[in-house]
Amino acid sequence: MAGKNLTLVTEFLLVAFTDCPERARPLFLLFLFIYVVTLSGNLGMIVLIRVDRRLHTPMYFLLSHLSLVDTCFSSVTVPQLLAVLLERGAALAYTRCAAQFFLFTLFGSADCYLLALMAYDRCVAVCRPLLYVTVMTQKTRWAFVGGAYGAGLFSATVRTVSAFTLSFCGTNEIDFMFCDLPPLLKMTCGDSYTQEVVIIVFAVFVIPACLVMILVSYLLIIVAIVKIPSAGGRAKTFSTCASHLTSVSLFFGTLIFMYLRGNSGRSSKEDRVVSVFYTAVIPMLNPFIYSLRNKEVKEAVRRILNRARSSSSNLGKS
Repeated sequence: MAGKNLTLVTEFLLVAFTDCPERARPLFLLFLFIYVVTLSGNLGMIVLIRVDRRLHTPMYFLLSHLSLVDTCFSSVTVPQLLAVLLERGAALAYTRCAAQFFLFTLFGSADCYLLALMAYDRCVAVCRPLLYVTVMTQKTRWAFVGGAYGAGLFSATVRTVSAFTLSFCGTNEIDFMFCDLPPLLKMTCGDSYTQEVVIIVFAVFVIPACLVMILVSYLLIIVAIVKIPSAGGRAKTFSTCASHLTSVSLFFGTLIFMYLRGNSGRSSKEDRVVSVFYTAVIPMLNPFIYSLRNKEVKEAVRRILNRARSSSSNLGKS
């Protein structure tokens, strides 16, 4: 540090995609469409589960909270991305960047925990079907969801405090669309070893811990499915887990690629593509993943549409 003229950063300038101004408008329209579909799909899923009594089960209770978290997760980052594209860059005050990082980490961590709890829910349903109702009581469900939010809050607090007690110096430009850890670490100066260890330890704890729970749950599910004598029974049982398994593969696959690999050889362009996928695309896809291959959700949609048609026809007759 001695002999270097370093200026501490008090404001961050997000400049993602500004190197290609001709693509700004098409990208803006694309991500606006993605965001509208994300809000419509996830909020629609929440309302559907709330309205249809047949969906008042532990699995759909957890799914409604996953939809809520996905809505918040996307809302923390995508509007910021739209502002960057519209204004060809966006300035963020230090405190606003810290707040965005905190919320992003909170909902991202809660997403991981909820997906792990949904794996446990499927494990109990498949391996202990007779005890499912007594194990997954309403009190247990709320305890699980409260624990997911609480653990996410704790993780977000520790990681945000650790990240923003670092010193940032040099250029204040971030070739990214929101305040995320990889671009922030590239701007650090001074001794940041302790903070970086804390940040990495929490990242390593959250992602692998949830993955271990998911893998153990699915290992037990596979063992239970193999014991089913008929091929039709095995296929029907596995189909109840297919949507969740797809969602887990997409979300954790991108998180591992983004956060659990070394910094050497990383490019900002590569990180941007990956971050867009798990902050914008996956929250948009989840409602479709859980509805297109789910007979109960499709039947619930049909029932609501039939009620709406009958109500409108009754109003027309009156």
